[in-house]
Amino acid sequence: MTKKSICLAFEVHQPFRLRKDFFWNKQMFKRSAKVEDLFDYYFFADKDREVFEKVARKCYRPTNEMILRLIDEYRDFKVAYSVSGVFVEQCERYGYGKDILDDFRQLASSRKVEFIDQTYYHSLVGLYEEEGEFIEQVRMHRELMRDLIGYEPVFFENTELLYNNRIARLAEEMGYRGILAEGVERVLNGKSPNYVYMPVGCKNLKVLLRDYPLTDDVGFRFSLKSWKEYPLSASKYASWLNATPGQCINLFLDYETFGEHHWEDTGIFEFLRDLPQQVLNCEMEFSTPSEIIEKYEPIGVIDVRNLETTSWADIEKDTSCFIGNTMQWACYDYLRWLEPYVKESENEELLKIWRYLGISDHLYYMFTVGGASGDVHSYFSHFEKPYDAFVTFLSVIHDFDVRLRAKIKEADYPFVFRNEEKVRSLKGLCNYIKRMPEEEAEEAIKEYIGRGDFERWIRESVGEEEIAEEVGNLRLSLEKQKYDADVLRDRLYECVCK
Repeated sequence: MTKKSICLAFEVHQPFRLRKDFFWNKQMFKRSAKVEDLFDYYFFADKDREVFEKVARKCYRPTNEMILRLIDEYRDFKVAYSVSGVFVEQCERYGYGKDILDDFRQLASSRKVEFIDQTYYHSLVGLYEEEGEFIEQVRMHRELMRDLIGYEPVFFENTELLYNNRIARLAEEMGYRGILAEGVERVLNGKSPNYVYMPVGCKNLKVLLRDYPLTDDVGFRFSLKSWKEYPLSASKYASWLNATPGQCINLFLDYETFGEHHWEDTGIFEFLRDLPQQVLNCEMEFSTPSEIIEKYEPIGVIDVRNLETTSWADIEKDTSCFIGNTMQWACYDYLRWLEPYVKESENEELLKIWRYLGISDHLYYMFTVGGASGDVHSYFSHFEKPYDAFVTFLSVIHDFDVRLRAKIKEADYPFVFRNEEKVRSLKGLCNYIKRMPEEEAEEAIKEYIGRGDFERWIRESVGEEEIAEEVGNLRLSLEKQKYDADVLRDRLYECVCK
C-alpha cells in the first residue's frame, strides 16, 4: 500500500522597505542624490536591519537548527524551501546572516531538503504582458541557488503562489518539472487539492496544490485561544493529516510561523519538534515536491485563465491583495510602464533599483479592505496606514522616473525602425546604433539619415536641437560623398552619443 506523502515547505522572504519620511520630509528631486546613492536614498536600511536581526534571532536561527536536528534524527524527514533573492541579500548585509546562509548550505548538503525557484525579487513580473523580465528574474534566482548552495532547482513557486495557465507554460518552457499553486475551491470545482494535477496546455509540468485550511491551522490559528481546536498538538494535527483523503498533502508556510508569528512561548517549536514522529507513527511519509510528482500520476487538469489568476493571499485568493484598489494599480502600472526606459538606460544600478521597487510587499502595504485580511496586511506593514504606503511609494517612483528620464534623455514618442523595434530615448538610439548589424546599418542608416528621420525625431521628440543640427549636417555631407557602413555608423554615433 502506497503511503500518503506529506510535503512540508517554507517561504523565506524579507523585503527592502521604503523610507517612511521620503515624501513628508521633502526628499524628492534632490540633486545631491546620485544614481549610485539611490538605494540609501529610497530604502529604510535601519528598519530592515532591525526587523531582520529580530526575526533571525527569534525564527531563522532556532528553526534552522531544529530542522537540521530533525533531519539527523529521522531518516525519512524531508522539507522544502523557497528563499527569495532579496532575503539572501539581507543575509549578506545584516547580523546572523552568514550563519543563516551556512545553515542553508548544510541543509542542501543533507539531500533531504529541496530548494525551489521563485522570482529573485519576489515581484509581480509574472503578471506583466511582456515575459522577458519574468524569465530574467527566475534565471537570476536559479543562478543564485546554484552559486550560493550548489543546488539546481527543478521546481518553481511564483511570488505568493500567483498562478495561471500562462505562468505554468513559462515554467515548463524554462525546464521546470513542477510548480506550486494554491488549492482554490473555485478552480478545483469540487475536487481535492491533495492530488497531483497537470496544467492546461502543458505536456510535462505537474502542479502541486497547497492545502490551505490545514496549512492555516498552523500558520494562522495555532496560538488563537478562541479557536475551538486550541491547543493544537502534533499528534492531533497528524491525525487530521491521516484522515484527509488524497495522494499528498502540501503544507506551504511562511517560515516566520516559527518563533515570530507564533512566539516560542506558544509551544510552536515543541509542535515542530514532535511533528515528524507523529506523522511517521500514522504510517505517512515526508516527501519533497519533486519526489511527489515522480511518485504519483496526475488525476486531472487545472485550468486558470490569465484574468482569473490565483494566489495564496487573503480570503479572495487572487491578485486583489496587490492590485485590487486604485492606489495599488496606479503604482503597479507606473512601475511597469518604466521597464523599457530602464532597460534602454543599460545602467545596472538603475535596473537594480527598479527591480527593488518591484518587490510585491510595497503594493501589499496599500491594501485597504478591513477585517481579518486587513489585520494581516497591517501586521506586516511598517506604515501607519495604507495611504501612507501609497504616498511614499508613488513619490519614490516619481522621483526615480525623473532621474531616469534625465539620464536617458527620454523622447516624447518612440523612434520605430523598419524591423518594428522601438527606441524611446536618445540613450536607446545610441544603444541600437552600436549593436546594429553591418548589413542593416549600410542601408538603413543611409535611409534614415537621408530622409531626415533621425534629425526630425531628435529635434521634435527628444528636444535636442544641437544634436539634431549635427545629424542634419551629416545628412548634407552624405549627399556630397559616400561612406562605408562602419564609417557612417561611427559618424552618427559621434553625433548622437556625446
